[in-house]
Amino acid sequence: MLDKYDVIVVGAGHAGCEAAYSAAKLGGKTLLITMDMNKIAQMSCNPAMGGIAKGQIVREIDALGGMAGIVTDAASIQFRMLNRSKGPAMWSPRAQCDRMVYSAKWRDILENTDKLDIWQDSVTKLNIKDNHITGVTTRLGVSIESKTVVLTNGTFLNGLMHIGKFQEDGGRSSEFASYGITEQLVNLGFKAGRMKTGTPARLDGRTIDFSKMREQEGEIGHHQFSFMEAKENGLNQRSCYIVYTNKEVHEELKKGFDDSPMYDGTIVSTGPRYCPSIESKLTTFADKNEHLLFLEPEGHTTNEFYINGFSSSLAWDIQLKGLRKVPGLENLKMYRPGYAIEYDYFDPTQLKHSLETKLVENLYFAGQINGTTGYEEAGAQGLIAGINAIHKIQNKEEIVLKRNQAYIGVLIDDLVTKGVDEPYRMFTSRAEYRILLRQDNADERLTELGHSVGLASKDRLERFNNKRESITKLIKFIKSYSISPDTINEYLEDNKTSKIKQKCKLNSLVSRPQLLLNDLIKLIPELQQFVNELKGNLDEIIEAAEIHIKYDGYIQREKQLAEKQIRLENLKIEGKFDYPSLTCISTEARQKLEKIKPQTIGQASRIPGVSPSDINALLVLMGR
Repeated sequence: MLDKYDVIVVGAGHAGCEAAYSAAKLGGKTLLITMDMNKIAQMSCNPAMGGIAKGQIVREIDALGGMAGIVTDAASIQFRMLNRSKGPAMWSPRAQCDRMVYSAKWRDILENTDKLDIWQDSVTKLNIKDNHITGVTTRLGVSIESKTVVLTNGTFLNGLMHIGKFQEDGGRSSEFASYGITEQLVNLGFKAGRMKTGTPARLDGRTIDFSKMREQEGEIGHHQFSFMEAKENGLNQRSCYIVYTNKEVHEELKKGFDDSPMYDGTIVSTGPRYCPSIESKLTTFADKNEHLLFLEPEGHTTNEFYINGFSSSLAWDIQLKGLRKVPGLENLKMYRPGYAIEYDYFDPTQLKHSLETKLVENLYFAGQINGTTGYEEAGAQGLIAGINAIHKIQNKEEIVLKRNQAYIGVLIDDLVTKGVDEPYRMFTSRAEYRILLRQDNADERLTELGHSVGLASKDRLERFNNKRESITKLIKFIKSYSISPDTINEYLEDNKTSKIKQKCKLNSLVSRPQLLLNDLIKLIPELQQFVNELKGNLDEIIEAAEIHIKYDGYIQREKQLAEKQIRLENLKIEGKFDYPSLTCISTEARQKLEKIKPQTIGQASRIPGVSPSDINALLVLMGR
């Protein structure tokens, strides 16, 4: 008989790892159940973390005290900051990882976390009494009691893989699917659906001619994911490679369309719009003669390469013939072909913002079970679900991040308010306050909250306070320091910006888009000396100060907009209205409000189908 637990986490993917770690770290007796302890935090698809908006999420997880950023830095074999040509609201960190090191690092963390046990098994049944979770039953017949349960099943619920006409049950290549849970929850009234995702072939680097491709090296600089002190991970830093498909590739692939499960009616579930298969690209963009591909190393020493942009469910021989028409892949050998996978998910509007289900108390969902796609989105949900599961039994306030506070807040609010009709992927465009939600200030937004919860350490908080103090001092110095024309005009002329005629404050020059603060520091000895005396990572401090000065007007305007919206977020309406009886709002609004049961006026205003006039009517009914 196993022990009784406070929290059971089902699944050890990216969501499960964050959920189990956070629950145990906050004092909950926690059990993590996984089918295979050698696949903990497996990078099932591309061996990378971060990217557009996803990088911001990883930094938010880190600021709160989660582990994704620390693990990524330990496994990184290439780091790049995407979108540098745009404003800082769009800058997004991305790291290529050694997938084996990533998994091993996570396992090491979990195995050495107090109050956290691991059990290798598969959950086939949830133990529920009076709409209250009481534990789980496993395939081995083990019944385990728990006060709360967090489901992070990934693509394993009734998973079915496709390679051409070949089909195989499974949640991932060479791994069993999970059965029983979907059927049980549907019988309880949950609404479930099917989604599809896919992965490309894995290539043997010994058979690739990289000279026919464009090399893409990583950046050298101060950037990393974690806000903690930088540490060298000792791994070989490796390049990625860029190449394009061509007409010959496309013609070869089209020969397999008749046997493709995506075109013969076998696959009917919805796939990710923003990460389409190569066959979807050829159909949707039939006028394009080429498509971009990235060859990404799977590790710091391995010959295995991931071919980003070539996800496919075509027959294995069609995939190989098509790839051999790509420049540099003429003599290619594959380790394994790509495949598509269908799996069950649950409509996330059935969740509260805490990620607890509305139908079964103390049951939480996180990750792809909620219709999302991506390691980062999963990890963020796992972190919040783990915190809230333990807070529920400790009678503490649930943690709900606001839309102006974190991309994680945007993610969860979108899920529970709008639902999904395709795999949800985070983009900067989904956040209306993205100037406030930059990757550089995630610690400013969330470290104090993480520390108050109990996840972010005292050392982390002190490090953040030192950094914030240094940024404030630097900005104050720049605003008070006057510079003369003879000191700066030559530099201004070289950078094609207007010269000054008299002394001016330095911040007026830092505000100019053509000028870089780092250059000014090298040019002005007094500024250089002041910076050298600051505490913390100087590169981070300089970057943050420059962003604050250059974008101050935009930042302040967005803060004002956010403050107006927060007033609506503070107006609680949960349980205050019998929506079907309200004749002063539209029929669609009545139906949507009854389904979602929003907690606040702010959430109600974001429900598709609820108009501004409907919101005004609700405000009038509240006596406002």
